[in-house]
Amino acid sequence: MQPGGKMEPAESPGDALCRELHEELALSVEPDELRYLGQYSAVAANEPGHLVIAEVFHLRVTSDVLPSAEIEEVTWVKPEAPGSLVLAPLTRDVLLPLCAKAPIGMA
Repeated sequence: MQPGGKMEPAESPGDALCRELHEELALSVEPDELRYLGQYSAVAANEPGHLVIAEVFHLRVTSDVLPSAEIEEVTWVKPEAPGSLVLAPLTRDVLLPLCAKAPIGMA
């Protein structure tokens, strides 16, 4: 699963992502560092019968990413070879293929 969550009232998707990244991964990011990739959806991993709708951004990370809040661990994966990890449908079916076809320097 990706870090993220629900937006607060009057909060933009970019501002929400920056807040969630700070809360969940101790990562300080400004909205102007994000590049919007689009809105994608997939079946929710842990809520049968529900759909996840995600505003997806690209962000180049150069600092340490540390699990905090409700995140137990952080694992980096190669988009083209995620191994045997059990992945949420959004990650498996949308985000990894999106990253795998990304231009060099984006993934």
